[in-house]
Amino acid sequence: MEDSIQHLGHCLVDMKELSANAERISTAGGIRTSKLEQVELSLACNDLVALGRDRKPNALVQVAVIDPHKQHLVSHGCTEIVEANKDPLFLTGVTFPSDYPETLVKLMVYDVKDKNQESGSLLGSATFSVGDLLRTKDEQLTLNLRSSDGVCTAGTVVVSRLKMGEMEGVEVDHIATNTPSHRCPIVCEPAHHCCVDQEESLLTGPVFRNPVCKVYTFQTTDSKRMIVREQMEECTLSFSIPKQLLSLYIQEDMSRVQDLTELGELSPHWDNLRKEVITRYGGIISSYQETLAELDKITGCSFKPSCCKAQKSLEFIPINLHTQRMRVSCLKKTDAFYDIVTVGAPAAHFQGFKSGGLQRLLSRYEADKKSFSTACQCIYYSPEHTAKAQEVLSITSLLQPLITSLADQLLQAAQEHSSPGLRDALKSLSDKTEQFVHTLKDELVKSALLALHAARPGYVSKSQRQSAVQGHHQGHIGTDGEQNQIPGQSPATPEPTATCNNVEGCQTPTGEEAELGKTKNQDSIPHHKEYDEEEWDRVWANVAKCLNCVIAMVDKLQEEDNNKQESAPEQQLADVITSHTPGDWKEQLYPVVTRLKECVKEVVEKAKKAMTFVLLQEAVCSLPQGFGLQQRRDVVFSQALAALACGFVLRLYAGMQDKGFLKQLHLVGLVAQFESLLSTYSEEIGMLEDMEVGISDLHKVVFKITEAKTADLSELQPFLCGRRDHFTVEVPLPQPIFQTLPEEIKEGRPLRVFSGAV
Repeated sequence: MEDSIQHLGHCLVDMKELSANAERISTAGGIRTSKLEQVELSLACNDLVALGRDRKPNALVQVAVIDPHKQHLVSHGCTEIVEANKDPLFLTGVTFPSDYPETLVKLMVYDVKDKNQESGSLLGSATFSVGDLLRTKDEQLTLNLRSSDGVCTAGTVVVSRLKMGEMEGVEVDHIATNTPSHRCPIVCEPAHHCCVDQEESLLTGPVFRNPVCKVYTFQTTDSKRMIVREQMEECTLSFSIPKQLLSLYIQEDMSRVQDLTELGELSPHWDNLRKEVITRYGGIISSYQETLAELDKITGCSFKPSCCKAQKSLEFIPINLHTQRMRVSCLKKTDAFYDIVTVGAPAAHFQGFKSGGLQRLLSRYEADKKSFSTACQCIYYSPEHTAKAQEVLSITSLLQPLITSLADQLLQAAQEHSSPGLRDALKSLSDKTEQFVHTLKDELVKSALLALHAARPGYVSKSQRQSAVQGHHQGHIGTDGEQNQIPGQSPATPEPTATCNNVEGCQTPTGEEAELGKTKNQDSIPHHKEYDEEEWDRVWANVAKCLNCVIAMVDKLQEEDNNKQESAPEQQLADVITSHTPGDWKEQLYPVVTRLKECVKEVVEKAKKAMTFVLLQEAVCSLPQGFGLQQRRDVVFSQALAALACGFVLRLYAGMQDKGFLKQLHLVGLVAQFESLLSTYSEEIGMLEDMEVGISDLHKVVFKITEAKTADLSELQPFLCGRRDHFTVEVPLPQPIFQTLPEEIKEGRPLRVFSGAV
């Protein structure tokens, strides 16, 4: 027999090459009703003859399919290498979809001489069809291996069908071998024509595609056989979640630029700083728009391999994100399922780790920000204050339109003269208005308004006015430029807002200073109207007062209506009811409801400007490096969130019958554990620091399960909304599945996230 040395392909799974059609995935909602029955085969050889009589072969089987149209071989898969054994039993199986029965399959057995060089000699080959195998009584074929010249017999190959979950009562032959290769499977090359079991797809969900199925057999301690079926899939959320996040980042930053523009006129010092901050935001927006445009060009693929980890256009995409489901079948035991989500550590590989990761960079940044705030003559706000400002902006933007809508519902119920509708609308309006008032009951808003007033052009501090008045009395009046000069030293014990502008001040005027303010026409000092610190308290309290007026008016209307009905004779009750003028209630409620909406609008405008000014000062202090850190944090969070959403969808579909899991969801939330395989050496310590912050930021995420409008695959994709301080991931479920959920989840209760890394 001539040696036919051939190079063997890599036996590694590369998710980039997966090509199964995603439309073949059957989801729990019944998107596909056809059942795709898979055929899983195990392979073994007997009496293999090696080319050298003094050695036993290192056997490997390559599986190819004969294309019926083009009449050429198409590689389908391969087994692991079983070393030094003439009767090898291969642990790695072969999977075929249901449309293969009449297709010819060719098995080629090689003797691998050098695994490092991936070369070997062809011992023999055999051909069969899947249909022939299925038509046999025991679904097993024993085929003679023919050498390349078709003359010599190199042994036999045994092809058997495996049935997952159907091992009950089946006697399995004793597996006698001492070779390690029989116990430790080697990862095999995936089949390019994979199939999906309907039962499997019911458990994985509609966001997974391009499955790769492999089957392994293992010897158990009682000499029986255990079958392990491994299914790996890409996740469409690898790209869809980052793309949605990028859109939200762009919207949030554009909104921030608009808020800064609407702050109004500022002093030259603050106006220049505002322009610089807006320019920085413009750079981030432009960069994110370019990245989003590049991602929109990518179609078909849902996987980012590790070789692309430092590619800028893909920096928001998680690395190697895929799912692994292992189904284990043993004799007389219930099948077990094990789900794992595998992903590269969330990290900003494109930006590098020369200066460390996020954890270290953020620690330095907070220390530098304090010193820079002094240099820029602005207030240093801690991360907690910044987060509070973002929270106020977020909540007010949500509650104002909601309060307006509920107020209109109240007027509509009044127009319809509906007492139940009036009570329900009033209760909702009261709850949301009280939440609104409680959110704004914060000293940060009050102090920020004072700081904003000090940043207006022409503002003169108390110390400047006092020194100017003293100079006037002494007959020394300076020029305009001297009067508005920036003082070089702050008071010894300033108020929190004393350094908010390029001037000192912002303290509450004393009685003497108030009298000095009345001498405006006498001292000719140009200055703004004194800021009334109690103005915010009055404006804020007016909302609660207006709400009380609305409640009192509704109570009055309902009491009058009840009195009229009680005093009317029974025979005239219908006449009394019909005698009401439909617009009476609405006309009486309209003034107080309108006043409530006006007060809410006024409060929102003031609070929005105040919190925007807080964020402006925070951005000014961040100018050296803060914007770069925010971009890095956005990148890392995007990767972490995509992995979390993938795991949640996988677990949700698999746990529909798990009452304990569903109860945990609405009582506690989702518990996510990230297990890291990174070391603390070299750049990996920076990756760990990035990952720690990214996983920690997942506390800002909640999940919400909704009912899908249709069973279409596009309607079952998770949807993301929110802003950097709070994100909501809505996961639609098909109507039949949604109805089986607990009422608390069906009502739309947010499901919190508790995440940690080990």
